[in-house]
Amino acid sequence: MSESSARFHVGQIIQHQLFGYRGAVYDVDATFAGSEEWYDEVAKSRPPKDAPWYHVLVHDSAETTYVAERNLIADPEPAQIDHPMLGDYFNLYDGTRYLMGGHAN
Repeated sequence: MSESSARFHVGQIIQHQLFGYRGAVYDVDATFAGSEEWYDEVAKSRPPKDAPWYHVLVHDSAETTYVAERNLIADPEPAQIDHPMLGDYFNLYDGTRYLMGGHAN
């Protein structure tokens, strides 16, 4: 997906508006890409399916989540997160976000 149509980007630190957890975006879908069963059971607030959805590594957890754009905000204090899969997706933190590839200078 072109991230230009998404409000958040891969590597960005976000916060969930309803549940308060922080995390790092590791993938972006232009529109909802889950199953109808999952949406009916999990997406209780019925967020729009035709807007971006984000795959998120949840801070201080081994969990990942799939979240609609309308439920996220940019973390106002984007400190690093702790997640066991962080190294699977990123190898550099630049002080505000995670990056894929490259080396710290």
